[in-house]
Amino acid sequence: MKRILALIPVTLAISGCASITRGATEIFVIETTPSDARATLSNGLTCTTPCSLEVPRRGDFIVTIERSGYETLRIAVESEIDGDGTAGMAGNLIFGGIIGAGVDAGSGALHSHQPNPLLVTLAPVESIPEAAAGADPHPNAVEAFTEEPADE
Repeated sequence: MKRILALIPVTLAISGCASITRGATEIFVIETTPSDARATLSNGLTCTTPCSLEVPRRGDFIVTIERSGYETLRIAVESEIDGDGTAGMAGNLIFGGIIGAGVDAGSGALHSHQPNPLLVTLAPVESIPEAAAGADPHPNAVEAFTEEPADE
């Protein structure tokens, strides 16, 4: 009976597999060519490229990249369940850890951001050809918009 009671804390401890092995945060890497660009995340974090930021695994955000003389980019970064997170969940199922599965799902430990690392080549302001203006060199780029002034 003592052996069974001793196994309960061990079972609970290993049941949150992804939370233990991956944690609720991850390192998000931003690299630009040229470097020394200012990167601002919609969650308020900022850095100068190349840089690494610790972000919660759960939650999408927008990265705005600015450098004098270059076009400003806004790139969407999405939080998705990935292969490593799926393996952590499988560990929960194998060991019967329904509690761990809930912890992993709630903490975001199953998620990773895509793209990560974020690799961006900035375009000089004067070198963007008009014909390429319709092309989308950055598939995750977010369309810029301006609001029409309200009628008074």
